[in-house]
Amino acid sequence: MLIIRSLAFNLAFYLSLIAQMIFWTPYYFLSPRHRAWFVPKFWSRSSMWLYDKIAGTRNEITGIENLPEGSFILAPKHQSFWDAIAFFPYLKDPLYILKRELTWIPFFGWYIMKMRMIPVDRGSRSKALKAVVAATRQEMARNPRQLIIYPEGTRRPPGAEPSYKYGIVELYTQLGVPVVPVAHVAGLYWPRRKFMRYPGTIKARFLPSIPPGLDKEEFMQRLIGETEAACDELLVEAARAPNPPPMPPTAAKRLAELGAAAKA
Repeated sequence: MLIIRSLAFNLAFYLSLIAQMIFWTPYYFLSPRHRAWFVPKFWSRSSMWLYDKIAGTRNEITGIENLPEGSFILAPKHQSFWDAIAFFPYLKDPLYILKRELTWIPFFGWYIMKMRMIPVDRGSRSKALKAVVAATRQEMARNPRQLIIYPEGTRRPPGAEPSYKYGIVELYTQLGVPVVPVAHVAGLYWPRRKFMRYPGTIKARFLPSIPPGLDKEEFMQRLIGETEAACDELLVEAARAPNPPPMPPTAAKRLAELGAAAKA
């Protein structure tokens, strides 16, 4: 049954993406940018609805009151494709950094550039980071934008050792805006590079924002400490749920370190 539900959801998810991209194209490209945001936000919410109804996985996102007004950086854990689509409906004018090659994809690339996302070229990391800072500062000067960036850069399994990159520190320092950490363990239910979709409740938290102006070391300590502590709490909750998802080795190891264990 789990395989059938996973197959059905994956099929419905991609068919919905294609159908909505085609259906909404006239409205999306003929509307002002602030109205066109309705389309991707509707797609995100409809995808979460399909996830609930087909795969049996609910979403519980708390801490919305911690989202500041105006420009800020949203810094989620990156474990799954889920965290790429679940958070932006809560933001007024989200901003992503992405590989330039994605903008070359027909339809998808056009949708991206309509929203003035920031494409970066592969090459020198220091050059790319400087370009990102300059482009983000320019966007935030035009209108309040909410930059979504994953501090660890790449997807990592739940419970894995933290591996935060320097880029988030540079963006925090140069942009001078608050940073909102986001904790979740979505990778337990929607694992990276896996076909299966496990039922349950994905809990995510927008944590209290870190104000601008801290020195680099203090900022990094707060970001890692607060994010990882909240992720540990959510991991233990998931492991002790009545019907917990399978625990990958990294999660099982972390639970053992915390003195917790998943239900058999």
